[in-house]
Amino acid sequence: MSGLAILGIFVVAAGLMFRRVLPALLALPLMAVAIAGVEVAAGRLTLMDLAQAVVADGSVRLAEPMVIAMMGGMVSQLLHKTGVARNLVRVGAELAGDNPWLVALGLLGVVALLFTSIGGLGAVIMVGTITLPILASLGIRDTTAAGVLLFGITLGGILNPGNWAVYQTVLQLDRAVVSQYALTIFATVALGAVVFVLVESWRSGTLRPLGWLGWSVCAVGGVGLASVGFGWLPALSPAGLHWLTGVAGLGIVASLATDQWRQRPGLGWYAYLTPLVPLILILVFQIPSIPAFGLGFVYGLVTTWTRGGINRATGAMLEGSASVMAAVVLMVGIGMLLSAVLGPTRTGPGAYWYTGAEDQVWPVVATMQPLLAQLVPQSRPAYVVLFALLGPLALYRGPLNVWGLGYGIGGVMLAAGLPAGAVMGVLMSLGVIQGVSDPTNTHNVWLANEVRVDVNALLWRTLPYAWGIACVGLVLAAGRFLT
Repeated sequence: MSGLAILGIFVVAAGLMFRRVLPALLALPLMAVAIAGVEVAAGRLTLMDLAQAVVADGSVRLAEPMVIAMMGGMVSQLLHKTGVARNLVRVGAELAGDNPWLVALGLLGVVALLFTSIGGLGAVIMVGTITLPILASLGIRDTTAAGVLLFGITLGGILNPGNWAVYQTVLQLDRAVVSQYALTIFATVALGAVVFVLVESWRSGTLRPLGWLGWSVCAVGGVGLASVGFGWLPALSPAGLHWLTGVAGLGIVASLATDQWRQRPGLGWYAYLTPLVPLILILVFQIPSIPAFGLGFVYGLVTTWTRGGINRATGAMLEGSASVMAAVVLMVGIGMLLSAVLGPTRTGPGAYWYTGAEDQVWPVVATMQPLLAQLVPQSRPAYVVLFALLGPLALYRGPLNVWGLGYGIGGVMLAAGLPAGAVMGVLMSLGVIQGVSDPTNTHNVWLANEVRVDVNALLWRTLPYAWGIACVGLVLAAGRFLT
């Protein structure tokens, strides 16, 4: 009965969030208390366990991703205040010339670059108010222009180290495992985004058939080479990577010193590398995420320094932290739900629960394992087919939406015996559907309003591509994490 009651809590919460009766910010902590409450009523947990091992432990379970989110918000605000983001978009459009297809791909890359470090609706509005008029002036259809931004935002999010930290903490995965799979998904989404731009440009008549064929070959080949490069990045010689990065660093220092000595106005080329600095520090030098973002902030501050820099830095720190507070509060709820489903961590406030019995099983896990063991796929074909069919459940704050019940459902799948890497494959692959097509995303709503189409029109225009990408991601995850 306890297992059915817990499943009922998940179903009711999903329904309330789907109908927008209860926001995820409230639903997740309430679910955590309700799930633990079932075990309290059954006599397997105490009220102290609920308060200490679920609420207190869960509140700080995702402490590292919370801090990383705040650091990322600071970098985002710094890029906004110094004009780096705005100028980067304009430079990208100018370099692409007047070819609609090249401009669309150029802006896709620029948006992806920016959103490796920035995020939030404010950043989307800042970038969108520049890119959408540029694309419209070249005859690119409204839904295609919005789709370019949606795919770019999703691409950047996949490479955002802050998102990697959530997977590491929630699923207890090594950073190398998360980063390597994320790079693979990035290449897959990049290829899908290129196909989206090609097909939609051809359908609207901005790319002729022969041009479509030629550019298709070039684009697919280019993305294929890029994916090979990304795939091999973690395996390259550390000494070689350090040497190349050191040479680049010397070039940046020399250029910065020269510009300061000559008192050259405007931003130097090195300032536009700010969004990449945390990513490079993490992948090349294996620096932990929090100091990597801190160094990225310092780099951006130094390379854009002008009079009033101290006030600008202070404002970026305060406003950047405030801009991600909704995500931080959501992580508190996610942490509580994970502690309710999987049990407390062994280093947090709930560590006392393991005292004297290191191998004891958390009651919710013991309750759910027999119930779900037969439902969780163990073979590769079953895994791919099942979760591909369940892809739409990542929409409308559904149960597989990572910013809804997704991580909680991931915890249930872990408890049922699915490998952590395979759970990551589900959440990250279906996260593409959520990031690109979900009509409940605030950036989807804003973009639809900006290009004057219904938000569901963006859903139907982008869903076939996003769903196809998710299916490829599931195939890759099955091959890598299941035997």
